[in-house]
Formats: sequence, C-alpha cells, structure tokens
Amino acid sequence: MSTFDRVDVRVEQDYVGDVQIPAGKLYGVNSVRGFDNLSISPLSVAHYPAFRDAFAQCKWAAALANLDCGVLQGAQAEAIALACQSLMAGECDDSLIVDLLEGSGGTSTNMNFNEVIANRAQQLLGHAAGSYAVVHPNDHVNISQSTNDVYPAALKIATHAMLAGLIEQVRLLAEVFQAKAVQFADVLHLGRTCLQDAQPMRLGQLFSGYASLTVRLADELVAVRDKLRTLPLGGTAIGTGFGAPAAYRAAVYQHLGRITQVDYLAPANPFDAMQNMDVFARVSGELRTCSASLAKIAADLTKLSSGPVAGLGEIKLPEAQAGSSIMPGKVNPVLPMAMIQLSFAVIGNDVAVAQAVQYGELEINHFEPVVASRVFDSITLLTQGIQRFREKCVAGIQADEARNLAHLTDSMAVATALVPRLGYAQVSKLARQSVNEGRSLLAIMAESGVMTEAEAMAAIEKASYPVFEGQ
Repeated sequence: MSTFDRVDVRVEQDYVGDVQIPAGKLYGVNSVRGFDNLSISPLSVAHYPAFRDAFAQCKWAAALANLDCGVLQGAQAEAIALACQSLMAGECDDSLIVDLLEGSGGTSTNMNFNEVIANRAQQLLGHAAGSYAVVHPNDHVNISQSTNDVYPAALKIATHAMLAGLIEQVRLLAEVFQAKAVQFADVLHLGRTCLQDAQPMRLGQLFSGYASLTVRLADELVAVRDKLRTLPLGGTAIGTGFGAPAAYRAAVYQHLGRITQVDYLAPANPFDAMQNMDVFARVSGELRTCSASLAKIAADLTKLSSGPVAGLGEIKLPEAQAGSSIMPGKVNPVLPMAMIQLSFAVIGNDVAVAQAVQYGELEINHFEPVVASRVFDSITLLTQGIQRFREKCVAGIQADEARNLAHLTDSMAVATALVPRLGYAQVSKLARQSVNEGRSLLAIMAESGVMTEAEAMAAIEKASYPVFEGQ
C-alpha cells in the first residue's frame, strides 16, 4: 500500500503495480516511487525556488522548441508553457515531492517535474489529471530530452541564478568594510604578526585590506558564475542528441534565452558537457574560498574585540544578545562566531562536491543530486550569513581610539618607527631597558633626552603610512 493512500484518489499503474494518488495532487506514479524509495533528507526539489524555476524554464523552452520542430501541437506546447509558469509561481510546490538528495541520478526529479507539468497542462486543457490523454509526461513534456541533459542544465541555471544574490551580498559587505576603512583612517593601531607586537599602522588600513579582499571574492564569484552559461541541453542521453530533431538544439537555446534573459550557450563538445561536472568543483571551490576568507576576518574581529577588560578591546562590536546563561553581563561575538561556523559547513560541502565530481562514470555523472544539495546549501548559508554579519556586526563596529593608542605606545612596535632616526643599535638598547624596567619606551627616551615624546609620536605617525606610491 502506498504512502499516499487517501479516500479521494486516482489510480496509476507501472510495472510494479497500482499506485493510489490523492485526487488533488499533480504528481504521478514515478514521483510516488521516487518518494517512497528515496526520501532521505528533509528537503524536496521544491525547497529551492531557483531549482524549481530552472527545471520549469528548461521544460518551457523545450516545449517551444519542439513546437518549432513540429513534434508538438500548438495547444500542447501552449499548455506546457502555461503549466511551467504555474510551477514558477509556486502553485504546484505541494506536488513536487521527490527528495532533493534522491539517488536515482536525477530521474525521479525529472519525472516529478514531467508528471506535474503534464497534469497541470491537462487541467488547463480541460482534462483530468492522470489521464494523460492530451499531454503525456514522457511523450510530450520530456520529448527531445533526457534526465541526463535536463538535470545538469537546470542545476547550472539554478546555481547561476542563486549566485547573483550572493555576489550582491559580498559586494555590499565590501562597501561596509571600505566605509570602516575611511571611518578609522586616523586611528593609530598596533599591527601584529604571529600575534606579537610588530609595527605601527592605522586601524583603517586593516579594514581597507578586508575591503580589498571582499571585492576580490565578489569578482571571482562573478567569473566562475559566467562559466555556468554553457549547458548540455540537446545532448539527450549521452551527448549524441538521439531522439531530438536536428533543429531542436538551436531552437531550445533561443527560447531559453528569451525565457531566462540569460545568454545560455550550447557546448563546443556535447560529450564533454554530459560527462564532466568540473565547473561545479570550481564553483564550490570559490564558495569555499569565500567562506574561509570571511571566516579569517571574523576571527580577526573576535580577537580585536576580545575582553572587554582582559583582552585586546581595540574595537567594539554591536552587542547582539546575552552571551551566557550563567555569567551576567557577558556578551559574546556571536555574529563573527556564526561566520566561522558557517565556513566549516561550506568547506565540508566542498569536499562532498569534489567527491561527486570525481565519481562520475563514463558518459554521465549520476551524482548530480548531491552536488545540487551541497552547492545550494553553501550559497544559501553564505548569502544569509553574510547579510546578517554585515547588518548586525560589521556596520556597527566602533574603535576604542584610546586603547589602540595605548597598546601601540606601550609596545615595542614603536621601536621600529624610531630606527631610521636613532639607528638599530641605540633603539635596541633602549627597547631592552623598557622591557627590563616594565616602562614605556617613549617615557625612557624622553627621560634620557634622546627624543621628545612629540618627536617620537611624529615618527610613529610617519611609520604608519605606506611608503609605496599610489596609496
């Protein structure tokens, strides 16, 4: 007995036997088999609207191309196109029941879409769902196609669409970092290497580095996103295009471009396009790089804001929420911590994608569902995580100028700034005296008459600016 037994049902058959389907649902027997056998994650293929829409766009373009080629009638093609638009409007989500992580190499997913579109088209033409009298899932919705070319095409289209939102969030974060670089441009800061006192700098320079990195991350995401525009549509099962009219491939890309407003391209070699998913290794790699790079910044912010009494305390993060259930008044850097944790998940996803790309076999890669699941997850985590990190943390960062200055002037880092004037040997001697006596180097120099505090501060100010041109 099927999982979907109901009082008000219709019956569909396959080689296994009868399946009862609730009368109000648009899926068919293949969808039910996929659901019953392969429901292993909490997400259906409708969970990510971009993926749902991408499948609908492929089926819509295919219907119009098949009409051009004379293998569909006008009423069939129009009904399929309207059904695809119903899917994109979210009207059929409750009938898209197959698990996103299904293990049938994408066949269950493709058939879920084929059946829902066919049944919705049947309704639009005045026929009952499940009869398939006028629009059949395989003979009409899937004509000139295979799971093997449609699934990876939809995966690329969805990823291309989802990356747009992530790129926007990364660019917005870069703008906030740049604004902080300007805000902190005059704040003297102790630069550190290996977590040890190093040289004088400006706090704004630190944030300008964050801004530059974030711009670069966005640019690299743009570049890899563009590589997703080459699709395997028209290759059908293994790249030969068998089962599709000769004019189909050119027509389907023409219609897809009008539907999506993106210039998608046919591959130079259709067999390569069917066999290989290396572009997703590149996409996932950039997502990993983005997450790891932002986690490094988040870790910096955690260190710089540590304390507030016993840590560095050189910057102040917005107080987002209580940090302890037992220690009153404690406030943790929860937003930077979330960014770091997020990076662990994205890096793990990248490992899964790399494995899936590696284990494609011969003419196709049948591990595309795990690629879809992990890439969509990484994009979603980053998009949402970066937005919150920017809005709730970075935008509200303030500098403790007095503490920055005290840490700098009390440190041995000022010694480096004084070497050009006093020489390495003399500064080294004074620095060791400072360490041994536990007193400020500036104070010792002022006492000895070597350099006034004002002269020393002028040297420190000068040392905190770049010595190369263009900055």
